[in-house]
Amino acid sequence: MTTNQKGTYKNLLAQLEKVVRHTRQGSFKTRDRYTAACKRFCRFLAEVYKLEKLANVAPKHILAYTEFLQEKGLSASTIKTDLTAIRFYHDQMPNTKHVLPDNSELNLARRKFGGVDRSWSSLEFNRFLALCLSKNRHDYACIACLGYYAGLRIEECFRIDTAKAEKAIQTNILNVKGKNGKVRDVPIQESIKIEFAKMLETKPRGQKLFVAPDEKTHLAIKKLQNFINYHRKCFTGNNLTFHGLRHTYAQNKYAEFKNKGLSDFEARKKVSELIGHNRDDVTRIYLSKGDEDNV
Repeated sequence: MTTNQKGTYKNLLAQLEKVVRHTRQGSFKTRDRYTAACKRFCRFLAEVYKLEKLANVAPKHILAYTEFLQEKGLSASTIKTDLTAIRFYHDQMPNTKHVLPDNSELNLARRKFGGVDRSWSSLEFNRFLALCLSKNRHDYACIACLGYYAGLRIEECFRIDTAKAEKAIQTNILNVKGKNGKVRDVPIQESIKIEFAKMLETKPRGQKLFVAPDEKTHLAIKKLQNFINYHRKCFTGNNLTFHGLRHTYAQNKYAEFKNKGLSDFEARKKVSELIGHNRDDVTRIYLSKGDEDNV
């Protein structure tokens, strides 16, 4: 977060706290939960939109935040609770300019163990790579490989700079900074090393690998998401998102560990470490294939 973004974030928090202090509806526990959710929303507004006034929150902000939470892989129930929290405090604010959409107007697919298979098949993945190359988007092909073969989140891909890519080629290990600043080392395949080498041929040293010098990272991420959305029918009949590549990676690694003789728990634990989670329930969701939960 830049200095300006931090200033905007603090300003939004001050506005939120003023509303929170004068709110008496709901239990203390509910208000605490809702306040925490709104603080996360304020951070999003500051980083992505540089919004100065909470009273100016519009439907476009809610739609963008919903998509952001879905891309992070959060469950539909968690997203619904966060959106309810935002509307709860929005209703307490004076002089609001817009009516916010309710959950029924948003695309919130229900997610549970065995409920939705978000993974990409190898055919869908290879079709997407071919599409990227046909559009001369070698960078998108490389990012897709990072999701499919290394399980990276989309934000983690766009954080990679030339130094990290060069070191990964030398060591076969990619050092990844994930959510909440957590760092992990992920083994990479030869295909990723080849893609890194191609990108390094045209990228000056010291720059981010997938972000132009004059481009904002969040806008670069949004462009890739739009590319997937616009061309989705060219490579799949399913409602796939980039995050589904992490599901494929988790499922493939789980099968690999099981084939090596590891127990279910041991295999899930190793997968959890590779994808940057320490919660077994979250790992189980990644491993779900849309049938009954048997992991």
